[in-house]
Amino acid sequence: MKKFILCLAVVLFPLASFASEPIIILEQGSFTAGGGTAINSGDFVFADLWSQSGQTAYGDHAFVFYQVPANAKKFPMVFLHGGGQSMKTWQTTPDGREGFQNIFLRRGFSTYLVDQPRRGEAGFSLVSSDVALTPAYYDRTMFTLFRLGRWPEFYDDTQFPKDSASLEQFYRQGTPNTGPLDFGVVADAMAAVLAKTGPAILVTHSQGGGAGWLTALRTDKIRAIAAFEPGGSPRLFPEGEVPEAIPTSFGLIEGTAVPLEEFRKFTKFPIVIFYGDHIAAEPTDNYGSDQWRAELAMGRKFAELVNKYGGDCTVIHLPELGIKGNTHFLFADKNNLEVAGLLSKWLKEKGLDD
Repeated sequence: MKKFILCLAVVLFPLASFASEPIIILEQGSFTAGGGTAINSGDFVFADLWSQSGQTAYGDHAFVFYQVPANAKKFPMVFLHGGGQSMKTWQTTPDGREGFQNIFLRRGFSTYLVDQPRRGEAGFSLVSSDVALTPAYYDRTMFTLFRLGRWPEFYDDTQFPKDSASLEQFYRQGTPNTGPLDFGVVADAMAAVLAKTGPAILVTHSQGGGAGWLTALRTDKIRAIAAFEPGGSPRLFPEGEVPEAIPTSFGLIEGTAVPLEEFRKFTKFPIVIFYGDHIAAEPTDNYGSDQWRAELAMGRKFAELVNKYGGDCTVIHLPELGIKGNTHFLFADKNNLEVAGLLSKWLKEKGLDD
């Protein structure tokens, strides 16, 4: 049996990180999960190649790429990207280092990278859309919103690599929605993903954090959530305990009420929420810093209420640990090994590193 396994193993050598040890992958592949179908009216016309009559559309599923290392730990890690991103966000960093996919494979975790419905490899939608795939003139906005600096200057201590090639790689990793963003559709698909993976650690980023919270209301397969700067709607709170909305130069940041019995589902597993640097302490016209001022306040309130009802939710704001300069993409910054170390330490403390 040992010889058979070695014959199947795939040895992957990192392109730029020059890690001293290979990663041995015993299994890798991809699958779709969730979604639905829509049947077009009429009769199928065999002689008309482009007729849609009587045919079926498939869409609104998630697409998942997975790798299982040798001697994998008990719980896999399922990674959900943020807004305008795809599974690429967890892969090789803009400056060519290993991302969280390889970092946690090296630490023995199976990794499942998700493209959410209507994004990336899961592009087919079941609803009509007026989404116009025109050129995306947003590079300065992204630079500011994701807290690399205040255009055109990087923050002096930024953990994002400052060379132009890395910045271009960062801009080119984005990908558009092919249909309307629907957190319910994403959460349904994520619940289907977890039905396939079995009990798992869910890791989310930014807009994916909102879908992650909803996913926790739809499945009992989550054993922990690690949320990196969760943002966007929905921000869930118990009915009657939704914080007051916070005006920012980015827009109004507000919470969404759910019944208390639903909110209590967040007390069934540990949660950790990470935030980076250059988040404003007071209102400012710098909309990147200002949005995350409010998001951090909402995150702290969420944790307070989870813990109030008997849960285990920790907020880690990196500057409070003396870790400076991290952007909105703190898991891909130059110190991503240090950030991964914090997550590994937390997983071990919670008994999830076996």
